[in-house]
Amino acid sequence: MTTALASRAEPGHVGETATKPPGRWVRPAVFGLLAATALLYFWNLTASGYGNSFYAAAVQSGTQDWKAWLFGSLDAGNVLTVDKPPAALWVTTAFARIFGFSSFTVLAPQALMGVASVGLLYLTVKRTSGPIAGLFAGAALAVTPVAALMFKFNNPDALLTLLLIAGGYCTIRAIETASPRWLALAGVAIGFGFLTKMMQSFLVLPAFGLAYLVAAPASLGKRLLHLLGAVVAVVVSAGWFIALVDLWPTDSRPYIGGSDGDSLLELALGYNGLGRIFGMGGGVMVGGPGGSGGGNVGFGGESGLTRMFGASFGGEVSWLLPAALIGLVAGLWFTRRAAGTDRTRAALIVWGGWMLVTSLVFSFMSGIVHPYYAVALAPSIAAVVAISGTSLWRGRAHFAPRVFLSLMIAASAVWAYILLDRDADWLPALRWIVVGLGLVIATVVLVGVPPTRKLAAIVATVSVLTIGLGTTAYGIETASQSHSGSIPISGPATGGERGMGMGMEEGSSAEIGAVLAATTTKWAAATSSSQSAANLELASGKSVIGIGGWSGGDPAPTLAEFQRYVANGDITYYVEGGRGGGPGGGSNEIAEWVAENFTATTVGEQTVYNLLS
Repeated sequence: MTTALASRAEPGHVGETATKPPGRWVRPAVFGLLAATALLYFWNLTASGYGNSFYAAAVQSGTQDWKAWLFGSLDAGNVLTVDKPPAALWVTTAFARIFGFSSFTVLAPQALMGVASVGLLYLTVKRTSGPIAGLFAGAALAVTPVAALMFKFNNPDALLTLLLIAGGYCTIRAIETASPRWLALAGVAIGFGFLTKMMQSFLVLPAFGLAYLVAAPASLGKRLLHLLGAVVAVVVSAGWFIALVDLWPTDSRPYIGGSDGDSLLELALGYNGLGRIFGMGGGVMVGGPGGSGGGNVGFGGESGLTRMFGASFGGEVSWLLPAALIGLVAGLWFTRRAAGTDRTRAALIVWGGWMLVTSLVFSFMSGIVHPYYAVALAPSIAAVVAISGTSLWRGRAHFAPRVFLSLMIAASAVWAYILLDRDADWLPALRWIVVGLGLVIATVVLVGVPPTRKLAAIVATVSVLTIGLGTTAYGIETASQSHSGSIPISGPATGGERGMGMGMEEGSSAEIGAVLAATTTKWAAATSSSQSAANLELASGKSVIGIGGWSGGDPAPTLAEFQRYVANGDITYYVEGGRGGGPGGGSNEIAEWVAENFTATTVGEQTVYNLLS
């Protein structure tokens, strides 16, 4: 794997492979990979409708009002925002403004981000480990079930993943020549990752910083100075929007959904930051989508070292995780005596550090955690397996690399068997094929790969197919399903769409939407919680106030503000229902005031009040 092992065993050590001219087959293979990825992500894309209606409604609002686009407002009247920063909404709304608002324009940007992520991961891994490793990494990412899920869904995670990979690419480029410019660009990517999903983007920073500090060909002083510049780039690229929000007059912008004090920075540090890690501890409020503190057993499984392998996260992302852990250990061991600037070790620090830090944080966080978060982990797993696997293969003339390589293959096959056995009724023969082939190939590799090039190529091909068969089948099955709600789930369908959501039923929303579509006021209606409001907005094409935000706990609008809207004739209807009334929210108070002062009628199965009567 290092100059002491792999390069002597066979020509084409990582440094040599990464710089030698590519073969004629490389470009067609890359185009084929990208085409296959696009087919996987775009096929039957609109079967999921608007996907997550919460974010889809914010996109619709952004197409109707410029300020709603800037701040990520749920409603075009700008009462309050979604509970995330708006970078992902900026991209999707731009697409919808250009091509018109529809299911396709809501979901297509994520599919494009997926194709871009696969291509960029290929380019990044190729720089240090050659085109074969790059192709394997890109393909492994493309078929990871959680990637096949989130690159066809309109949560912010797709853009976050692309930006993290961009940060990794820029870091690798920076390490090659000790370039402060490339390192600053990595900081910019992470800064915009913060504007996509806040502090989750910072989980890769320890790995990026350590890799540059260890491997960049410059003096220690220059390396430290370059890292300081990158930190400044992160702060500036993320901080400009925080400053904009804080400096903007509060009575002229929407309330920052999910925050206690109408502050984007407080949202980042609280509900979307420490609240996610520590749950209810330290006075941090962690209401909101899909759960609360105390372990979040309902969605992410029990916190602890095995969470990434458990029932919630396992099928999403862990298919190659055992192989990645083995490969990382092997890679760091065999590069322990390499020069400080060794590119293989630098790459392993980048991707392996990303994998370890993210896995550990996800595993032990006791606040809100959903399995689909693991898409941010998928690129690092794919890259570590590709880099370590190809390097070990090049050193296969030696027994030690063969031991680690065979362990990677066997562990992947056995773990795939276990994961497939959790859905025992789905393709029941597949798990036996995977584990059988895997153990045979692992044995062949351990004993010694046949010396002829043709036989060696066959063994290598079968090894790759065996490692990837389980995750590929599961990923394709995931991509073939429709998904909706706020918590999409990978894997075979067990009846209906794959996802969990809250708020008003779509049937009721459709009936009321026909009524709201005829309104001409600033807001067609108001209702309790953003989830119900989002469904009404999509059904009617009109602006609807989601009182109290996602959890019902946001103090927006207050009763006094709501009464002023009604007095001015700005709201036509109040629709009873949905979820709300959380701590500090005014949804129950508003509901009581409406019931006391207006007459109820029924539309479908929903109670509605005409606020203009």
